Amino acid sequence: MLEIVNHVPSTISADNDHPFLNGPFTPNQDEYTADTGAMQVIGEIPRDLHGIYVRNTHNQVHESIGIYHPFDGDGMLHAIHFEDGRATYRNRYVQTTGFLAEKAAGRSLWPGMLSPQLYSRRGWGSMGAMKDNAGTDVICHAGKLLASMSQGSEPWRLDPLSLETLGPDVNWAREVPDGVASHYKVDAETGEMMFFNYPERWPHMHYGVIDRHNRLVHYVPIELPGPRWPHDLGITRNYTILHDLPFFFDPEALKRGERKLAFHRDIPARFGIVPRHGDNAQVRWFEGTPCHILHLANCYEDGDEVVMDGCIMPDPHKPSVGQNDGSKQAAYHKIRAHLDKHNNPTLMYRWRFNLKTGRTREEQIDDEITEFPICSNDYVGRPYRYSYNVLYEKGEWLFRGLKRYDMLTGATQRYEYGKGRYGSEPQMARRIGAKEEDDGYLMTFVTDMTANRSECLILDASDIAAGPIAQIILPHRISMGTHACWVEPDRIAGENRGAAYLP
Repeated sequence: MLEIVNHVPSTISADNDHPFLNGPFTPNQDEYTADTGAMQVIGEIPRDLHGIYVRNTHNQVHESIGIYHPFDGDGMLHAIHFEDGRATYRNRYVQTTGFLAEKAAGRSLWPGMLSPQLYSRRGWGSMGAMKDNAGTDVICHAGKLLASMSQGSEPWRLDPLSLETLGPDVNWAREVPDGVASHYKVDAETGEMMFFNYPERWPHMHYGVIDRHNRLVHYVPIELPGPRWPHDLGITRNYTILHDLPFFFDPEALKRGERKLAFHRDIPARFGIVPRHGDNAQVRWFEGTPCHILHLANCYEDGDEVVMDGCIMPDPHKPSVGQNDGSKQAAYHKIRAHLDKHNNPTLMYRWRFNLKTGRTREEQIDDEITEFPICSNDYVGRPYRYSYNVLYEKGEWLFRGLKRYDMLTGATQRYEYGKGRYGSEPQMARRIGAKEEDDGYLMTFVTDMTANRSECLILDASDIAAGPIAQIILPHRISMGTHACWVEPDRIAGENRGAAYLP
């Protein structure tokens, strides 16, 4: 079966030369459904691979208001469902209120990250000026996908099999007016989902818990010294770790309505450890080296300590780009330079917070630039051994390969896609009947600019250096995207993860 189920006309000018709207970032306009009866498979899809790999993408439809930023694009999910050695691929837009309004208008109605001052109607996100594109994160909880944008958006629910947009969560969306920011975490043992948001107004953060039955059971204010731009949170069996980092808007400029991000090297990073159902009064703040953090690998408890692993950005800054003449080309060059992690290195790192002494210990794990670390869903919040990270193409915001960390022995493995081939955030899928943490498969979508195609790669999670077990050639070349999730078969209909799989 191969079917184009929908075509969404684009109003982006044919001569638009924006590098993040062309080449590997060219948006997709067609929504497909295709199975392996119509898609080429190189190798063999394992029969003990069962579940759904889903990746989110910023996929712009309309010519932008102001300079387009690659985080502005409309959300589009790409998903591939595996069962009994077969696979079915789908891609669908996340039909947010903003997407539908612009579809009706036939043009952009909201500006993006680089031009919030141009807004003329109420928007979403921490700034309240942008379109809710739901294009950043995606995860499955309580039998439905949840997609959002990083600054905070309505909790957009989608069917994990059909990718039909079901709307903002009917149970609790109205109870969280400041929305849901990326990144939320699900505890596979309890089925609870922990989330946060960070509005510019006081208290500057809220923290919440959704139970396994999709009920909002906890939602409290977390007081911060001022507006912040955190990006991730961590969970353990008993705690949640919140971030207050010294990379935020200049306070005086913000009073004038100007948003100028700056790294405040004289302010320590702060990490708030709160009991899972605790409140602002119960947060214990730990200080650490000034830094910014985008993504965590995992957190867990080790005796009196809470361990947090992730990728530290020790010196976030705006790199010099040479050309600064106010032209579009200068703006494009600036965006690319800022996103190139070789200009703003991110390094695998470990923090240890001692709940007894209040002391923070820190350790750099690796000196190679990596990001987007992930571990198996079954080990989130628990002691774990393996983190899978992406490797960056120098000079670009493109992922050239994968690196596997053995957090116990320090050993690493790597797999690089090859020239002109770029991947997504991977996900680890434990095989049916798995006993070990890495007993399963690592998956990612890869776009091959030389062959002008995209494919889903399946690798042995215990030996990624051996290369792909299977490659499924998708029916079209898909735009680059980042965050992804894995949905186990017993979680497609709800939080029913089998106890036999949990550590």
